[in-house]
Amino acid sequence: MFADRYSRRQAIFTACLVFCIGALFQCAAQTFTQLFIGRAVGGVGVGALSALSPLYMAEISPPEVRGSLMALEQFAIVLGVVVGFWLGFFTRDIPSSASWRIPLAAQLMPGIILLVGCAFLPASPRLLVLHGRYEEAKRSLAMLRLRTVEEAEEDPLIQLELLEMRVEATMIHRTLGTAENFHKSSSVFDELKTWKRLFGEKYRDRTMVGVLMMVFQQWVGINALLYYGPTLVRSIGFTGDTTVTLLVSGGIGIVQFIACLPAIVFIDKWGRKPLLRGGSAVMAFSHFAIAVLISLFSEDWASHSIAAWAAVGCIYLFTAAYGISLGPIGWVLPSEVFPSSMRSKGVALSTASNWINNFLVGLVTPVTIDYSPSGTFMMFAVAAFFAYLWSTYSVPETANVSLEEVDKMFRSSVGREESALKKQIEENVGLSDLVRRLGVEG
Repeated sequence: MFADRYSRRQAIFTACLVFCIGALFQCAAQTFTQLFIGRAVGGVGVGALSALSPLYMAEISPPEVRGSLMALEQFAIVLGVVVGFWLGFFTRDIPSSASWRIPLAAQLMPGIILLVGCAFLPASPRLLVLHGRYEEAKRSLAMLRLRTVEEAEEDPLIQLELLEMRVEATMIHRTLGTAENFHKSSSVFDELKTWKRLFGEKYRDRTMVGVLMMVFQQWVGINALLYYGPTLVRSIGFTGDTTVTLLVSGGIGIVQFIACLPAIVFIDKWGRKPLLRGGSAVMAFSHFAIAVLISLFSEDWASHSIAAWAAVGCIYLFTAAYGISLGPIGWVLPSEVFPSSMRSKGVALSTASNWINNFLVGLVTPVTIDYSPSGTFMMFAVAAFFAYLWSTYSVPETANVSLEEVDKMFRSSVGREESALKKQIEENVGLSDLVRRLGVEG
């Protein structure tokens, strides 16, 4: 609500400030309570940034690179995970509290960079148009496209982009029954009515795709491996040298980091469904194989070192499959299944599903691993198997398809209704005339 009412930039600045305060609490903590408070405060900031940052990037980026930036978000997340793990690895033997304060304090560096950088971030032209502030939107877009305001006046591509933003903003206002001053006049009740639409008949199937995408993204076990890697690695026989256990755990992040690269390149060429189905099948096989190996050899891993390393190989195979499928597609698919009028709220709800399930997996994994290591991996295998079934029978292929085609997949008329409304608005704001004029001149 804050980001919609005022500014993406101000919302990002506020969330970043909250995160930095939390990071300070963590690295300066003298008691467990202080550390807990710091983690909680920092978590609020991270949670807000995880929704605000991709939204802002999508709104300011040129259309031709918008999809790639969304896929790059997962790449950036994994890069942070890798850096964080190995920083902790190399400081673990410092004989003082600095061994854990240094990694926690390192969070402040990107936080402070973003905090200071917010002063130089241009306002979102899309949000300015949504608020009816067209001249400010023109200046912001000119800055983003490296043009002066005078050049923007003569640049047909910038004029085209601005008119497209006006069309989208008008569609949102008409679909939701709001006005251009909605950010000042709307109440919490009005916001709740808008959110309620996500669970209505028109949008329910799309909402389930966004929410379940994040459910499966978490319950296949990737963050369980990242959070409790050493514990899970010990469950497959590496109970001796702590350094070896940590190195094997650290390899999980590196494999995921590498696997993100082909996903960025092929996510549009191969499509979402083939990657989701193939990745889910490989993940289910990997977890099932690990569960079987633990059941057969957990009593005497020392005599079956080949089986232990085979289990490590299965963990890395799972991680690679996740990195090319559920990892990046989890951030792309929710932005594609919702029509423009509900996209920001649909993506926000999907992000909330991600964090809720992230919390639940982190809560459940230590309990299940103590009770039954093989059962824990079998639980992840079952989740991956259901992800395969879901991606096969319920997920539409959204790569390179129009809104009408997505609409047919959901057996809904909302896309067609918005398409007709969009054509009318394009005529009203002059976008159709500009396109025809550019076509004649070209």
